[in-house]
Amino acid sequence: MNPSLRARGQRGFTLVEISIVLVIVGLLIGGMIAPLSSQLEQKKGNETRQAMELAREALFGYALRNGYLPCPAISAVNGLEDRTGSACNKRYGYLPWTTLGVGRLDGWNRILGYTVTPAFSDSVLLFTLKTARDITVVTRDSQGRITPLTDNHDVPAALISFGRNGYGATSDQHTRLADGGAGNDDEKTNLRSGTTLVSRDASDDPRAPGGAYDDIVLWISPNILYNRMVAAQRLP
Repeated sequence: MNPSLRARGQRGFTLVEISIVLVIVGLLIGGMIAPLSSQLEQKKGNETRQAMELAREALFGYALRNGYLPCPAISAVNGLEDRTGSACNKRYGYLPWTTLGVGRLDGWNRILGYTVTPAFSDSVLLFTLKTARDITVVTRDSQGRITPLTDNHDVPAALISFGRNGYGATSDQHTRLADGGAGNDDEKTNLRSGTTLVSRDASDDPRAPGGAYDDIVLWISPNILYNRMVAAQRLP
């Protein structure tokens, strides 16, 4: 063999060639990571909605069996409803997962929130077709203005997932996450009294009206609740 050809065959890759290969590999990996990350987040969102739908069905079943809705859970570690006598000790807190017999976590492994109109959780003065509700769900229109998603004070109870960022949520390890600071007005609204909730499209932009947002809110329609109660002869 020609000595010059043998020398070229033994010299291996140059640093420039290796760098080019690494750049190409990095671009390929980077192009794969973004879709995989997006798919994973979509999967967690779908799991969350499924868990919330199941919890809502359990709330309907609880009302059909008892004639009233459950209280929020005692704590992040005790999923029994927090009730003393006929009334709840709180109107807003964690989903009472033990009482309902459902999972307590969303797709991001954080405990679901729950709020209930007190008149609908009274176990003595059972709610009727005329019992007033006190929860309102709102959104934002294309101009960022608050607009109603439900009639004012018309929702008996609602469920909340605090989304991917988890601001204000409690993790599976019972750690409370910070509320996100400035720029998360709508998510902070969902952390307050539970009488007004915001449900809107997700946004990572802190400059958007209401700030960045990824909460998921699911509520009980009074009309569906009443229809099921009447069909089961629990009402009127």
